[in-house]
Amino acid sequence: MIRSIISSAVAGLAGYAATTAVLKSRLRTRPEVVRTNHAGRDVSLIEGPAVTAGLLAGGLLIEDPRQRVATLLATAAAGSLGAVDDFLESGSSKGLRGHLSALARGEITTGALKVTGIPLASIAAAAILRTGTRKTGLFAVSRQDDSNWVSRACDIVVTGGVIAGSANLFNLLDLRPGRALKAGALTLAFTDHDHAVSWAPSAAIAGASAAAWPDDLAGEVMLGDTGANALGAAIGTILAETASPGQRRIVLAVLAGLTLASEKVSFTSVIESTPGLREIDSFGREGV
Repeated sequence: MIRSIISSAVAGLAGYAATTAVLKSRLRTRPEVVRTNHAGRDVSLIEGPAVTAGLLAGGLLIEDPRQRVATLLATAAAGSLGAVDDFLESGSSKGLRGHLSALARGEITTGALKVTGIPLASIAAAAILRTGTRKTGLFAVSRQDDSNWVSRACDIVVTGGVIAGSANLFNLLDLRPGRALKAGALTLAFTDHDHAVSWAPSAAIAGASAAAWPDDLAGEVMLGDTGANALGAAIGTILAETASPGQRRIVLAVLAGLTLASEKVSFTSVIESTPGLREIDSFGREGV
């Protein structure tokens, strides 16, 4: 318990320090990282690399070796592929359908690389998570007890789907200042935590988010694909580890449903027209 408390505290501090260092670097004002947001204001995409650096720095303190490697792999891959789409964007396709359609035409865009690369990296991370035996949260998980390789393979795919789906969902939420960070905080608040499993990675996320929070809410920086994908992947890895197999299937179904709904429905319109969600979304955000 004491080791978990110490590692969690250090993970949170590492996440905060790394994020702050990048946010305050000279990279922030370089033209290559400046974009125009929904309100027509110039914002810096430096928050994405900053938060990703914070998540990776804090992730190094995760106690369990398998979870540490899986978290670092999923977070780094999601952040890197997001960065490719942020800073080297090619093609005009938008959304999941657009990227898949481009692939079907044989067109390799940066978005298509992200759509295929993040799931593959997430499945690799899931394979690492589902190897070995250990007790996690309220559920005793014997990852090698199931002699049915089909069931094991399906669980790996579902787990990878949770990680990749979370990465994609947080990217879809990063359309207004603070929205993705708030969603991350709420998700962690309602997660069934276990000190050996989720404390350190959650602390890293909290530290990185706290460092980015003021500038994000002020509309001066934004996560972009880099930070939103990395944040979602880190949170998805926690969800995959703290949930039972049945719960993971439910989470994946919800993520898939939201992803498909995003092709037809504007999340912003739904949030702004829903009491409660509207107030949470606008909290701390004035005139941006």
